[in-house]
Amino acid sequence: MTIHNHILTEDGFVDQDSLKYPFEERGLQFGDGIYEVIRVYKGKYYLIDEHVERLYRSAAAIKINVPYKKEVIYERLEELLKKNAVDEDAKVYLQITRGSAPRDHAFPNETKANLYAYVKDLPRPTSFMRDGVTAITHDDVRWDWCYIKSLNLLPNVLAKQEAKEKGSYEAILHKNGEVTECSSSNVYYVRNGKVYTHPAKKNILHGCVRMRVEAFCDKENIEFIEDPFRVEDLSSADELFLSSSTSEVMPILKVDGQVIGDGKPGPLTRKIQKCYEEDANISVEESIFSSQAAAE
Repeated sequence: MTIHNHILTEDGFVDQDSLKYPFEERGLQFGDGIYEVIRVYKGKYYLIDEHVERLYRSAAAIKINVPYKKEVIYERLEELLKKNAVDEDAKVYLQITRGSAPRDHAFPNETKANLYAYVKDLPRPTSFMRDGVTAITHDDVRWDWCYIKSLNLLPNVLAKQEAKEKGSYEAILHKNGEVTECSSSNVYYVRNGKVYTHPAKKNILHGCVRMRVEAFCDKENIEFIEDPFRVEDLSSADELFLSSSTSEVMPILKVDGQVIGDGKPGPLTRKIQKCYEEDANISVEESIFSSQAAAE
């Protein structure tokens, strides 16, 4: 699939090569903005309602006026896929900043928000989802309002980079030993058939897939407990997994080099993965449980 270069801005669609932001743009200078990453399967959005609702919650939290009403956002996002001829798996990145104005910490008067969205190919990470990944632990030095999906991601970037340098997929963040989430995903601890994760408070991102994981657990009669666990608890986990729009539901097999459980993706994680595939309408041929996927 060849994705075209049309980008959605607050003024409509423009070619990527012609997009030029003013030098004084508050998203660039202050991180004064919000964003969403929306999963697309076979040209169809997944969990778009959850993402749009969170977009508006984040905007309200930092007092940004979204330049479109919700119904227009939906229309424009659908048009974005059509203009780029998207018919395969992809992701859409959507960003809104407070706008362009002379640099000053205080909000500018009557400045129009800047909005853009683009689409990129994103095949499912089937081998990782099937075989599992490793993680490291890392101090959570982010601000206290992580429920806002803001552009201020430098602590996340540094944690993810450290994980990469150590040959791991993710960094599990913790404050004074209490696990919060990962650098770009939510994390879950499984013990005695129960799923534990940090409560949806202001200090973590309320993940769209996290909400679906809770629904999957309810559907499968798995107890879903919003109760913090600690770094020292990780070694006693039967299973660990993470979730996000780009990682889906991913088994974690090692943390800081220590094997989790029997070192294989666990049965409860597999059950949640199957629920995800059903919810996202993943075809049998493209399922991580298919013989074709296993052979890849």
